[in-house]
Amino acid sequence: MSVQQNIEQKVQASLAPLHLEVVNESHMHNVPPGSESHFKLVIVSPAFEDLSLVQRHRKVNGILAQELKDDIHALTMETHTAKEWERRDGKTMDSPPCGGGKAGSQ
Repeated sequence: MSVQQNIEQKVQASLAPLHLEVVNESHMHNVPPGSESHFKLVIVSPAFEDLSLVQRHRKVNGILAQELKDDIHALTMETHTAKEWERRDGKTMDSPPCGGGKAGSQ
């Protein structure tokens, strides 16, 4: 199972998201082709109700503790409740450019 598939499976099982995007952004970084080391998650879940942003991120970090230890170099998250997602009209933020240089850049 790929790292991306593992992330999807764990988040689905733990948070029962209404919306989930797991985007492999490794290609935007200075890593070998086909890498699975940089991910962006967009999660809309009832599990985030009444939790602060920090608590939400800690919850996701706990779910993915093994992957963060062994596989993931960088993880970007957007964690929303259904109401927050509706107010955003389903729009996500763009990921920032890599501070370490884009693959192939000089």
